[in-house]
Amino acid sequence: MSDLSLKLEKSDRSLLQRLFEAPAIGKMSFTSKLLSYSVLWFWALFVIFPIYWVVITAFKDAAAVNQGPFYIPFVDFQPNLNAWRVHLSDPYCDAYAIGRQLILLVYNTFAFIVSPVVTMQAMEPQICKTYLAFTNSVVIGAAATVLCVSIGSMAAYALARVQYKPKFGNILVFVLLALGTIVATSYAGIPWYFSTAVGLVLFFLLARALSKRFTSTLGNGDILFWIISQRILPPIVVIIPIYMMFQAVGLLDTHLALIIVYAVANLPIVVWLMHDFFVGLPIELEESAQLDGASRFGIFWDIVLPLTRPGLAATTLLTLILNWNEYLFAVFLSTSKSQTMPIMVAAKNAGEKGILWWEMCAIIVIMIIPVILMAILLQRFIARGVLLGAVKG
Repeated sequence: MSDLSLKLEKSDRSLLQRLFEAPAIGKMSFTSKLLSYSVLWFWALFVIFPIYWVVITAFKDAAAVNQGPFYIPFVDFQPNLNAWRVHLSDPYCDAYAIGRQLILLVYNTFAFIVSPVVTMQAMEPQICKTYLAFTNSVVIGAAATVLCVSIGSMAAYALARVQYKPKFGNILVFVLLALGTIVATSYAGIPWYFSTAVGLVLFFLLARALSKRFTSTLGNGDILFWIISQRILPPIVVIIPIYMMFQAVGLLDTHLALIIVYAVANLPIVVWLMHDFFVGLPIELEESAQLDGASRFGIFWDIVLPLTRPGLAATTLLTLILNWNEYLFAVFLSTSKSQTMPIMVAAKNAGEKGILWWEMCAIIVIMIIPVILMAILLQRFIARGVLLGAVKG
């Protein structure tokens, strides 16, 4: 009886081993392969199906949308270009109108950089709205991404290589004077440039006078946490002060306003991600270059950035996606001339004729094409960037 039980137990173990144990090192068992591929296929279907649904809906008409759901083109429904004609058959989308709009967009983007008092040039009274929104998204998204990644990378490198010890008293004085400057400008009617200048002078005087009384200092970890904590609050908390500030300086409904806000909003994410990439690099390379006479910026530009190119590509793509999809700041700070694609998508949800799903999906397809192309181009760098950020020391 005992021999029979031992044989049955042995046969059971061999069956389990064949199902769940790998036949050799580096190979997967049959059950592991089946489970892995099943999960991957399910996840791929879960991710791709919404995109597929948006694409096929963009080629439907009102009848196909209302009588659906229809899943397979040419089988369940006959595709058409009605939704695309609404956006691409605009008589003001000819080559001359598009060229003039592009020139005016570039001029308006850099007008306030040259001088805040430069008069904005009026756009065409009737314009191709789809092209205008797409161009606005490209100009604002690209400029904000470049600005954000440039400043954030330098700040992250400084926090990774230089030890800062700011005094807590100086920070407290700066915050109090900043609040006083805002109150003086908003409620006392004092010009903003005068109150800012007075606040800076008082800050330096008080910081110098109180430097010996407040001896407690903060470290790089505290600074990094303070930077990333800016993303804890929802954007709706700060949108009203930002709106009032840009209204006071005449930057509402301009590309420059959205570029500044987008860059500042995503700057903490860039600093946090790039800091991890810089910390993982061996410092011996930088020390050798410094002994050869290289400057700090030269080391950063010629040595550090090329080594962190994969991480920089991954961070750039993430920042571009966040800027490209931003809705709240755009809906408050733009009205007509600087509206972006997310606002145009949302506009299809508030029409008098109801929700025009087919037209909305056509805009979404136009909107996601640049991001998908960027992801495909940077795919190799993104994979290496994920590994670079995961391995430290």
